[in-house]
Amino acid sequence: MFKDAITAGKRVRTETNIASGAVSVSSAAVELALMKLPKSHSASAWMLVIGAGKMGKLVIKHLAAKGCKRVVVVNRSVERVDAIREEIKDIEIIYRPFSEMLTSSAAADVIFTSTTSETPLLLKEHVEALPLASEAVGSTRLLVDISVPRNVGSCVSDVEHARVYNVDDLKEVVEANKEDRLMKAMEAQSIITQELKRFEAWRDSLETVPTIKMLRSYADRIRASELQRCLQKIGDDALIKKLQKAVDELSSGIVNKLLHGPLQHLRCDGTDGRNLDETLDNMHALNRMFSLDTEKVILVQKIKAKVEKSRS
Repeated sequence: MFKDAITAGKRVRTETNIASGAVSVSSAAVELALMKLPKSHSASAWMLVIGAGKMGKLVIKHLAAKGCKRVVVVNRSVERVDAIREEIKDIEIIYRPFSEMLTSSAAADVIFTSTTSETPLLLKEHVEALPLASEAVGSTRLLVDISVPRNVGSCVSDVEHARVYNVDDLKEVVEANKEDRLMKAMEAQSIITQELKRFEAWRDSLETVPTIKMLRSYADRIRASELQRCLQKIGDDALIKKLQKAVDELSSGIVNKLLHGPLQHLRCDGTDGRNLDETLDNMHALNRMFSLDTEKVILVQKIKAKVEKSRS
């Protein structure tokens, strides 16, 4: 069941792409920023995160997941940054104190703000005084404000070489992605139903296991008896040991090939078009032909299964 669940999950992810599209504000912030950057420089652009609280930490985590190798974090204390650095190993985290916020902003191509400040931290005059962003990203600086209330003043949008996105912009991205993911979830349900039917067919076919075991045991007893009679005729000479082994392997091969067809018709995994009723009919037929008498065994198994189910 565990193996089939993993298989179903893998099919859902590969066939529906359900994991794509940000559905949280922090992941949408990173997705939007990287989408606005030239693809060739999205991983190398200088990233700045102002604030190392819960949202700032999530931004860093999503940046690392997207392949970014370095981020500068401005925060009032270094302890939170150290804790994030200890948890997220896939990205270089450079700490800067709050007194260096504007200096750090001057070197950044993308600025994420996520503090609990009640007043804006970056105003129009601050951003106008900053040098242009690097030419690799088109000289335009991106400011992604995921704070409530806002950390970036509304007038910053008027700065020529700055583009500002806030929580309202990101919510539109999140809602669109959620709607898309809901549609993919319906496709995923169809895949899960297919895998569930396949698993149930295999599980129900386990009723034939006692017949499979008894039929093989029956054939092996005949083989062993006939092999012993043959070996007695050959004799016990040391020179004949290789021949004895060859005869043993020959008899095993014959039995395996003879049983292959009947045993295949006792298996039902949902992939061969054979339904459970047909498989059980084959089981009953083999029981009669070879006098295997597995009905009682199956009945006991069913009773045990019902008892265990009622206890759970």
